Amino acid sequence: MASVGLLFVGAVLFINGVMLLGWIDARSAAPMNFFVGGLQIVTPLYLIFTANGDADVVLAASGLFLFSFTYLYVAVNLTWDLDGTGLGYFCLFVAITALVFSALNFTRFADPAFGVIWLYWAFLWALFFVLLGRKREGIGRYTGAVCAIQGWVTAWIPALLLLTGVYDVIGVPLAIGLAIFGVVVFAALVPWARRQPAPPTPAPTGERVPA
Repeated sequence: MASVGLLFVGAVLFINGVMLLGWIDARSAAPMNFFVGGLQIVTPLYLIFTANGDADVVLAASGLFLFSFTYLYVAVNLTWDLDGTGLGYFCLFVAITALVFSALNFTRFADPAFGVIWLYWAFLWALFFVLLGRKREGIGRYTGAVCAIQGWVTAWIPALLLLTGVYDVIGVPLAIGLAIFGVVVFAALVPWARRQPAPPTPAPTGERVPA
């Protein structure tokens, strides 16, 4: 069930990314954030209620609420044109928590691929903190590109690998590939973003918001 939710996390990350790039109107991204935010409330609740006291299942499921609350926060801000500062500081909280989940995946869950993926997400949420919480609109295009790419790399691809049963076979090579890809691509995006004219930043509302 979590894999199905992850598939649609890819969709909302891509939508929010292209919103920040200025390719779509900000408010048009609100419905997908509501849809996926709601799904990511239902999924962890189901996993927790059916965990039969398994602490690892409950721990893993708890991380999904970080996504649901982010997307619902974005959706509310976009719909009612709210200031994005609160969302930005929430993203700081999530970025720090994502580092903890990354460490847990490397150690407790013995899942290096998702250890790397949680590092991706920590980086993305940190960018949203700077963009929205600190109001540094100059990184809007860069953040949008990172967000859109992460939708495919950290969610859509892993979800399909999990759903097709391939993930367990390529877990370690996937972790290495993701680590190399992230460093190379996100570093290469820096000069690209600087060369591009910055689109007006719709903050979770009238800013081109996130995650």
